[in-house]
Amino acid sequence: QVQLVESGGGLVQAGGSLRLSCPASGRTFSSYVMGWFRQAPGKEREFVAAISWSGANTYYADSVKGRFTISRDNAKNTVYLQMNSLKPEDTAVYYCAATIRTHINYYSDRAYDYWGQGTQVTVSS
Repeated sequence: QVQLVESGGGLVQAGGSLRLSCPASGRTFSSYVMGWFRQAPGKEREFVAAISWSGANTYYADSVKGRFTISRDNAKNTVYLQMNSLKPEDTAVYYCAATIRTHINYYSDRAYDYWGQGTQVTVSS
């Protein structure tokens, strides 16, 4: 069992930056693939980024590529999402997710078994 708690959301102007953090409970954090998803009002939840258990491989949605960076610190049981050059369309609730499954579709929320409660990110124009 893994418990995830996101933090770092807030209100920022367009062009600004935020860093989301997601510490995880449990001693096997380094075995989990970690992902970030987001959901805007009236829209379906969408993939943002994912990172392999070792951190060697990262995956991004086209809409955030070049602006967002996912990273992890297995010693601290934490995954991060650095968000730069934020746009109003990035406004959403951001969720951290985890899975221990292998050979998964990183881009699908169905691949992830554990979810945080979400943190609100609002980008003003």
